[in-house]
Amino acid sequence: MSTQIGETAIDEVHILWTSEGMSCDGDTVSVTAASLPSIEDVLLQAVPGIPKVHLHNKVLSYETGEDFLKPFFQAANDELDAPFIFVVEGSIPNENVHTDGGYWSAMGNDPETGQPKTLNRWIDELAPKAWAVVAIGTCATYGGIHAMAGNPTGCMGLVDYLGEDFRSAGGLPVINVPGCPVQPDNFMETLLWVLHQAAGLAPTIPLDEQLRPQWLFGKTVHEGCDRAAYYEQADFAHDYNSPKCQVKIGCWGPVVNCNVTKRGWMDGIGGCPNVGGICIGCTMPGFPDKFMPFMDAPPGGALSSAMLRVYGPLVRTLRGITNRNVNTEPKWRHPGEKLTTGYQPRYPRA
Repeated sequence: MSTQIGETAIDEVHILWTSEGMSCDGDTVSVTAASLPSIEDVLLQAVPGIPKVHLHNKVLSYETGEDFLKPFFQAANDELDAPFIFVVEGSIPNENVHTDGGYWSAMGNDPETGQPKTLNRWIDELAPKAWAVVAIGTCATYGGIHAMAGNPTGCMGLVDYLGEDFRSAGGLPVINVPGCPVQPDNFMETLLWVLHQAAGLAPTIPLDEQLRPQWLFGKTVHEGCDRAAYYEQADFAHDYNSPKCQVKIGCWGPVVNCNVTKRGWMDGIGGCPNVGGICIGCTMPGFPDKFMPFMDAPPGGALSSAMLRVYGPLVRTLRGITNRNVNTEPKWRHPGEKLTTGYQPRYPRA
């Protein structure tokens, strides 16, 4: 069972982070920009209540070579000195579809055979033993770019590989934090919840049907977008220089679960539609195949915008009239000897 508030706390934890899936390491790079909390805050225990954390990531760790791989082998052999969280970056290739006897992706060499140890074997050995398993980025969560139609590797997301019934040693399913790359604070906030849960200070992390943190992916891009009011008024952008709603030039915001328009990218700044980019659905299980071609208007976009052609301009006109009215001061605000505010004294002077 997963740790609940008040249960025995974990006071020290390793994070074994592999990016040996089909990956560009973009999620690792993205997380270095997090500030709520930052990776440094977590490692230095600047956040109250969390366990002491030892991070093992090939980009962010000081260790290299065999020293870097040592805790991974120890965890696989049940020799690690503390529980661990297994973070997987990159899509999972299918090692059963080779025609040449090779391999798709590996990390280190198997000490018994001297041959490369595939990512699939690492997952098979580490995932069931991990206190929690976190898939970071859309490649790891749902397959992403590498799993699109026509790929030769048979790539898939971590849940596809482990199965929907998978549960970690902490009793948790795979925790998906999608994004291409992941929004840095989304991942660190999720990791912080998991760490507090491991410490017995938080309830079980709430996930949606796609195993994403509910509080981060419960709303659409459109619901948090500064341009949403233009959509309501059928006032659409026709090029990428416009501040208006971008649905007609390819934005999928109304149907994509993502909080980047609310959260921004770094310190509340940036985020695709916030800076003039269309949403291409990179946090979604159907990405990229179901969102291409990216620059075309989404299915239904033409119909929904057509339905707004009567309502939108009418509302825009009426609001313009009201705007002009409330943009002037009331007529009784003037100098002079006559009071015109409508004031009626309760007790008139004799």
